[in-house]
Amino acid sequence: MELNYLAILVASVAVFVVSATWYGLLGNRLAELNDAYADSGQPPLWKMLAEFARSLVVAAVAAGLISEMGIEGWLSAVGLGLVLWFGFPAIILSGSVLHENVPWRLAAIHAGDWLLKLVVIAIVVGVWP
Repeated sequence: MELNYLAILVASVAVFVVSATWYGLLGNRLAELNDAYADSGQPPLWKMLAEFARSLVVAAVAAGLISEMGIEGWLSAVGLGLVLWFGFPAIILSGSVLHENVPWRLAAIHAGDWLLKLVVIAIVVGVWP
C-alpha cells in the first residue's frame, strides 16, 4: 500500500477548514443544544491542533482504504465516503441519541460535519494523481 502523504495533508487542511466553517455557521444552534458550546469564542490552540491531528488520522485511514480498494475517480470516492459515514459516525451518533439522550438535532449537526469530512477526504485522496 502506497499512501500519498501530500494528498493526506491537503485533505486534512481542507476538512479542518470545512469543519470550522460548518461549526461556525451552526455555533448559535449548538449553544442552544449543549452548554459545552455556550462559549462562542475561538477554541484554544491545543483544541485546534488536536482537531487537525484527528483530521490527519481520518485522512490517512481513508487513503489506506482507497489505496487497498483501488478506488479511482471522484464518483467512487464519494461512494466510499458515504459508506464510511453511514457505517461509522452516523451509526455511532444514533447510538448516542438512543442511549445517552443526546438531542437528535445535536447529533444531526455532528453527523453533517462527519458527512462533509468523509466525502471531502475521499474526493481529495481519491482523485489526487
